[in-house]
Amino acid sequence: MITGKLKNVLITGATDGLGKAAALLLAQHGYRVFAAGRSAEKRRQLDVLARQQKLALETLELDVCDDASVKEGVAAVISKAGSVDVLINNAGIVHMTTVEDTRMEDWRRQFETNFFGVVRVTQAVLPHMRTQRRGRILMMSSVSGIITPPLHGPYSSSKHAMEGLSNALRLEMYPFGVEVILIEPGYIMTNLQNTAAELIEPYADKITAGPYARIYSGTFAGATSARKKSKTTAEDCARVMLKAIEASSPKARYGVTPLATMAKWAKRLLPDSAIDAVIRRRYGIVRERSSGN
Repeated sequence: MITGKLKNVLITGATDGLGKAAALLLAQHGYRVFAAGRSAEKRRQLDVLARQQKLALETLELDVCDDASVKEGVAAVISKAGSVDVLINNAGIVHMTTVEDTRMEDWRRQFETNFFGVVRVTQAVLPHMRTQRRGRILMMSSVSGIITPPLHGPYSSSKHAMEGLSNALRLEMYPFGVEVILIEPGYIMTNLQNTAAELIEPYADKITAGPYARIYSGTFAGATSARKKSKTTAEDCARVMLKAIEASSPKARYGVTPLATMAKWAKRLLPDSAIDAVIRRRYGIVRERSSGN
């Protein structure tokens, strides 16, 4: 059921993973969906699927890291549909490397996509939503926006930044009837993990033989184990997004997985020392003995 006058949805990073699941589910529930992405082949596959299911879903080329691409993409949606009623800022990448190892260009790439890309798309949509006095903006955060595991420094920093951005924007848009909502998933198996593996290939030597080799192996093993145990799917996350869109009085944030809910309460109730101890045990992080040099 479409809430009020909210019917036209723009989703970034919508040709794969959580974004694709949301695009299909929303279209199946009667929304007109514009699924944005960079990959021409993935857009083509999604267009074929939409035609097969006879869904009001079409893809468009949009790179959140490019000013012109974002402006053209948002303008195209407004020209075709007349409005952007719901924006889902989903596009993102994951760098899993230690703070010391991560190259500056990769720090910049992480924030350019996960944070500045969100700002860029949001700024392009806000004047329209503000003028029409309605709209919902869903920010795809993460459990890593609440608690930071090892190797998640770049990714978690970008998600913490998104949490702060959303908190400010939620208050700023209140007078104009625009709701800003954080979606906070935990471990969900998507193609994002494959992309993360590709991004760390230049760090192979550091991962296997550098001073942080034990942290890399322990963290990768712990994360793999958690993903295998997780029963939450991309479709489950999409249903949470649908709930947030259709709620008459949406919450400021929605946790998607049991891990996300647990992390939220742990952050509120436990001291950092206790949380650190839990994370160290999960990922096998121990104090190294001095070599005596």
